[in-house]
Amino acid sequence: MAPIGDQTVEQLRDLVSKLEARVDQLESKLHQAGGDAKIRTTKVPGASIRMILMGPPGAGKGTQAPSLKEKYCACHLATGDMLRAQVAKKTQLGREAKKIMDAGGLVSDDIMINMIKDELENNLECRNGFILDGFPRTVTQAQKLDEMLTTNQRALQHAIELQIDDALLVSRITGRLIHPASGRSYHKIFNPPKEFMKDDVTGEPLIQRSDDNEESLKKRLATYHLQTYPIADYYKKTGIWKGIDASQKPGQVWSDILKAFDQDKQDKQSTTSSSLLSKIGLRN
Repeated sequence: MAPIGDQTVEQLRDLVSKLEARVDQLESKLHQAGGDAKIRTTKVPGASIRMILMGPPGAGKGTQAPSLKEKYCACHLATGDMLRAQVAKKTQLGREAKKIMDAGGLVSDDIMINMIKDELENNLECRNGFILDGFPRTVTQAQKLDEMLTTNQRALQHAIELQIDDALLVSRITGRLIHPASGRSYHKIFNPPKEFMKDDVTGEPLIQRSDDNEESLKKRLATYHLQTYPIADYYKKTGIWKGIDASQKPGQVWSDILKAFDQDKQDKQSTTSSSLLSKIGLRN
């Protein structure tokens, strides 16, 4: 094999740089039309997602989570719904949880972690990934969750926090409408259903939660901030946390979430590319 000269090396470096720039350019074009109020999803064959979705009540988790579930063909694990389902089905974990709740206690971290583990192992929707909503709520829970997921080779990829000023949440939350079966959420003013008080997908009735009022919201926000700040710091240190401005229209929030995913992907690809080029002597 003929020796590689300096000119050839420079040409290869230039080609790699151009290819990387072109990939970035094409990926960014996918999200340029993301500012519409309604969310448009396109399923991604073969893609997977493993993430937690954080945000105060009214931030838009109920709007974004179903869209993420649809796009990535993943399961949406809202821990409150999951807990109620386990109790209703009278599983062993459900019976243990019910016994504790009936006695006025809090369900232990281990029970919650095992419920998530059970869903990941037995829920067919979870084969392609998961969106965790409402858990973890403490750093200890986050550490135990990471340990379980890593052991099962399903480590978290993203921790997305929907951020919004508390004052904006009052007007949002008092007009919020929910489809109980799916968790889809709407707003009387900002994101109304196509037909008054009916779910866009099923046509079933929407409800307004009894605790969606200003007094209850302020209490829930105080609890949320107290719990969430340490968790956000924990995931910042692991490098998977991203904050998203949730005061924007739902379509723009959706676009920003996808951009955050793409940025993580580009960072990983850049690191891999740099490592490979270094190994073959094309990058110092």
